[in-house]
Amino acid sequence: MDAAAPLPAILASKSATLKPESIVAVTPGSLVAAIDDMTNFSDPATWWRNLLRLVRQRGSELAINLLSAVTILIVGRWFARVSSKLLGRLAARAKCDTTLAKFASHLSYAAILALVVLSALHRIGIDTTSFTAVVAAAGLAVGLALQGSLANFAAGVLLIVFKPFKVGDSVLAGGSTGTIEEIQIFNTLIRTDNNAVVIVPNGSITAATITNYSAESTRRIDITLRCSYDNNLLELKRFLLELLAADDRVLQLPPPVVAIDQLADTGMHVVVQPWVRTEYLPAVRADLLEAIKVGFERHGFRMVGQVKPPLAIRRVAA
Repeated sequence: MDAAAPLPAILASKSATLKPESIVAVTPGSLVAAIDDMTNFSDPATWWRNLLRLVRQRGSELAINLLSAVTILIVGRWFARVSSKLLGRLAARAKCDTTLAKFASHLSYAAILALVVLSALHRIGIDTTSFTAVVAAAGLAVGLALQGSLANFAAGVLLIVFKPFKVGDSVLAGGSTGTIEEIQIFNTLIRTDNNAVVIVPNGSITAATITNYSAESTRRIDITLRCSYDNNLLELKRFLLELLAADDRVLQLPPPVVAIDQLADTGMHVVVQPWVRTEYLPAVRADLLEAIKVGFERHGFRMVGQVKPPLAIRRVAA
């Protein structure tokens, strides 16, 4: 060949003399390019030869990268757990809201874990830039398919920001009644009175009415008694007021109310409305109902539809 021939012509003539079998996709300087070429499965024979050449020439480097990627995943997952727990402890020491602390802990764990996965893929040799673009495109399609989950995530953010309830509150939310255990990214855990845990999607909670029984420190008990017209109204009211005054758990400010709510055809409706601290409400209501029942029998008061006892029985009861 003429020595004066240009360099591109020399390279072209050399490449034309090479056999197709000797051409492999592995380049000496780029492991990333070699791995990318291994994704071409159009010619199985060529792919197998390229794989063998990759193992021979860059096997040790590939093994080290794989080992490093696995190490990154293991250590990164451990770091994500430790970081999320540390964030929760710092929030507790700073007397931050428990609901916000747990939500931030879950969110930080997910974010750190995503970064760890990207770092492991980059260490193997996968181009994370293009991978991120593919994930973003796929994320759009997945997002359309998982609109409910995204709605639950957005609802969880709204629950954290506007705080209609917090951990430990007694609520009626999403059709379930109980105590708030935890507000997670997509769901809220509610523990019922019979110690069952109900997992309610956050979207179901924000889409419906929320009743927070623990929002105020005091609440009113509403009891309606359907009493017969045969009862002496003044004695009946005196008995009920004395019953409320005898219970130390009943608040005197605001004062309890005993009044006629309705005069029906069958009898009079008497309402009993004492105020108590929120945590005492179930116990006080149950004790009042029991005391009213016993007191009616002792004083001879009658409910609507109750047959008046004979005179001899009334004298013995008195």
